[in-house]
Amino acid sequence: MAQIAYLLLSHKDAPAVIAQANRVTAAGDFLAIHFDARAPDGDYQQIVSELADNPRVVVTPRRVKCGWGEWSLVEATILAARAAIDTFPRATHFYMLSGDCMPIKSAEYCRAMLEAEDCDYIEHHDFHASDWIKTGFKEERLIYRHFFNERRNKALFYRSFELQKRLGLTRSVPQDLQIMIGSQWWCLRRETMQKVLAFTDRRRDVRRFFRTTWIPDETFFQTLVHHLIPRAELRNRTLTFLIFSDYGMPVSFYDDHYDLLLSQDYLFARKISPEALALKRRLGQLYTTVGMEFDISNEGRRLFQFLAGRGRVGRRFAPRFWEKESSIGRDRELLIVTCKKWHVAKRLVDRARQHTNLPGLKYLFDEEDTELPDLGGTQATLVKRTRHRRALMRMLFDYHDTDRLMICLDPSNLALMQDFESDRSTTRILEILCDFSDQYLEGHARRVGIAGQSTKAVTMSRLLPTIRADFQFESEAINAAGFTHLYRITESDTPDTNAGPLAEFLSIEPGAAQQIAASDHLFAD
Repeated sequence: MAQIAYLLLSHKDAPAVIAQANRVTAAGDFLAIHFDARAPDGDYQQIVSELADNPRVVVTPRRVKCGWGEWSLVEATILAARAAIDTFPRATHFYMLSGDCMPIKSAEYCRAMLEAEDCDYIEHHDFHASDWIKTGFKEERLIYRHFFNERRNKALFYRSFELQKRLGLTRSVPQDLQIMIGSQWWCLRRETMQKVLAFTDRRRDVRRFFRTTWIPDETFFQTLVHHLIPRAELRNRTLTFLIFSDYGMPVSFYDDHYDLLLSQDYLFARKISPEALALKRRLGQLYTTVGMEFDISNEGRRLFQFLAGRGRVGRRFAPRFWEKESSIGRDRELLIVTCKKWHVAKRLVDRARQHTNLPGLKYLFDEEDTELPDLGGTQATLVKRTRHRRALMRMLFDYHDTDRLMICLDPSNLALMQDFESDRSTTRILEILCDFSDQYLEGHARRVGIAGQSTKAVTMSRLLPTIRADFQFESEAINAAGFTHLYRITESDTPDTNAGPLAEFLSIEPGAAQQIAASDHLFAD
């Protein structure tokens, strides 16, 4: 049976540390605590005193002063791991925690998950090949020696770096190691933990190297575990759920996030807000619950991206100068059909092609697998199509040997519509307004990943008005953009009413537009 020894690194809030210790040990697990030497001695003594009678808790007698980005965090982890191994011989797994972490599953569920596979859970991406580091230093973390703390001694940190860079004082990575990087919130088996500690004792050169790397808690264990353990026994993921904002800051969870957290495919969550007292109480009770089942939908990160993104509508990078100067062609006409229900727009384009013989391309800037001719690789990915949108459209006009071309666009692509509108060619836009039932919105939320199959009904009921409002906002933004040739047809109008704007959009006779508007099942889901 799996027995978990949690390794808790903490630097404040002695009462919260004590509560965390009582919580996990009440469920039969173990806890090794390293309390930062920078914290008051009185807090440390309080922890030691109040947990002295708990045989499932050990507090490291040696404390180090910890600093973000320093080797000291790795050293503190090693001290906690050694204490746990020596004190808890029955512990089978060692799980890293911080004081901001709380369980989002029961202890029973956690043990069952760890027993299901004989493996280690640790993120380990290739340091050089992956894009795990988004901004700032990358190779500089390794090839230069970092003696100062970037947050406490910023001037010395960068002065030392610039001096080494100017003098060419670089160093090599240990030749037998492939440097890996990932989250510091891992869960390792006992045998793996012992191998890592033994390797650390044996390879002083490796220890010296990582001692002066920058942010080694993201590389040290990740590299050593990858070096020591067969790939088949590694899972490249963390069991702790966390979200980072666009600015690289961890997102905090509050009292109303309880159901969301429980539905994620993780065992713990970070960071729980200090003010979320009700959430902490409920999660604390959850950990000792027996027989509870969890419906996993795992939509947390996508849901955050969707909701957080609503506040940034309209932001986009400025177009590159060669995109400004390029043109689809002065005498050409681009017909854009935009509709949130993609199948409706596709049907209309198919009907229009039958009546007009105009070439029509479907959601080429929204769907990766849209069928396109080979245009020298420009059409290969959505990123390339969007980056070289005018050049792509010019080639498509040439390929089809036409001066009039239809495409479909999602209403969220307002920036693309505005860019095409500003071109010297003529741009016509037909917006198709559809009715959206709650059932359709639920399906949309699941298709785009902001909800899962097991998302709670109460969560979905709160989400649907936001999605509906988002659709409405996109339509209003299109209306407010001031397009010269903008036409609308709606699901609620009759074919006779829709035929007028359709005839103007396609520049066809009213009779032909009437036939298209009256097509069977045009708006059907």
